[in-house]
Amino acid sequence: MAKRWEVRFGGFGGQGIVLSSVVLGLAAVYDDKYAAQRASYGSEARGGKCKSEVIISDEEISYPLIDKLMTLVIMSQQAFDSYLNELKPGGLLIVDPDMVDDPDRRKDVRVLRVPAANLADALGNRIIANMVMLGALQEETSMVTRSSLQKSVEESVPERFIELNLKAMDEGRRIVENQ
Repeated sequence: MAKRWEVRFGGFGGQGIVLSSVVLGLAAVYDDKYAAQRASYGSEARGGKCKSEVIISDEEISYPLIDKLMTLVIMSQQAFDSYLNELKPGGLLIVDPDMVDDPDRRKDVRVLRVPAANLADALGNRIIANMVMLGALQEETSMVTRSSLQKSVEESVPERFIELNLKAMDEGRRIVENQ
């Protein structure tokens, strides 16, 4: 049976939620997997509720909607409140504990705490918190390889920000390695 990963990123506009799913989907393609990506967000350019989803599979994706949400990456309280109940029992919740109250609300899911906003601030730019989360996601799940994720970042962000984004991903991996 083919392996299928269904991932939702949730936050607010301006956090790079959509970019996260684009980078992850492209990394899957670099790993010779199939990927489908979609996003939705409020009419506000920044600050409104935002979600993006990626489905990655070893086989062609005939149904590009999430049936069984097993991985949820959350970067805001509003997203946490909106999407937490859609995560299936036994699923993985990757959450920034500095952005969300009560990350342990669900006792039937695994919770990985990644202080992405604080780590991004320490690196000099909060906008890369999404890359901290991507690094943690890759390290925790191995749904894509490190090399494909790096290549995807190099293809998806402006050249002057590549090094900073890669450092952010390394910080996310480090958090997982140390837990």
